Amino acid sequence: MTDNAFNKFIEIQHVEMAFHTKKGTFHALRDINLTVKKGEVITLIGHSGCGKSTLLNLIAGLLTATDGTLLCAKREIAGPSPERGVVFQNHSLLPWLTCYQNVHLAVERVFGATESKARLTERTRAALGLVGLMHAEHKRPHEISGGMKQRVGIARALSMEPKVLLMDEPFGALDALTRAHLQDELLKIISKTGSTVVMVTHDVDEAVLLSDRIVMMTNGPAATIGEILQVRLERPRERVALAQDALYGEYRTSVLEFLYHRQAHPALQEAA
Repeated sequence: MTDNAFNKFIEIQHVEMAFHTKKGTFHALRDINLTVKKGEVITLIGHSGCGKSTLLNLIAGLLTATDGTLLCAKREIAGPSPERGVVFQNHSLLPWLTCYQNVHLAVERVFGATESKARLTERTRAALGLVGLMHAEHKRPHEISGGMKQRVGIARALSMEPKVLLMDEPFGALDALTRAHLQDELLKIISKTGSTVVMVTHDVDEAVLLSDRIVMMTNGPAATIGEILQVRLERPRERVALAQDALYGEYRTSVLEFLYHRQAHPALQEAA
């Protein structure tokens, strides 16, 4: 693979997204241009309604752009694919299946036609092991915590060996301590797998902790990319050490400055 190809693993070119509603056309995104390198971790951040999840769903192939081009590994994104694994804020586990069965279902769907049952079992257990849940493989979703459910969702996505891991605020509904723990676990997983990650977040600290670049969105409607911040913090990253890192503080301030000064939320503007 050439350096140029490496630097353009995901390509988003002049993408527009409009939704037709009973009240007329809602222009969600305009002129989105972004490239993502192989193995890079990108977070999308911005105020509610800025189109972060819409952009993620376009990359996932769950939505079709009104205009523009989206490519992954030089192929057009024309619909959902196992090469792009998705983790939603809602874990979306099947409640009547165990943790093992929820992951195995995805493994069987992707690899069942070409691999033995023993190999499918190996893949399933390897994914559960990656998120530290082998001890809970026979439990059903109602028997485990919210954080564990999200880890099963991550395991399910990773079990398909996706080229890209797409995450839509996967820790947003969790308490602060559980969220911090799962962020640390995700850092370890990224280190082990070298995954390319695109993640939606509202959490500034999460964005700085996890990202190689932070993509900051302008307010909607017709939202676009306002700024992109390169995060030059060495990996592996450790949250306690970073809390004392002056560069970490600078990145955090830069994102807050964009969100709350240059992109003041409409509600704040009205109150002013």
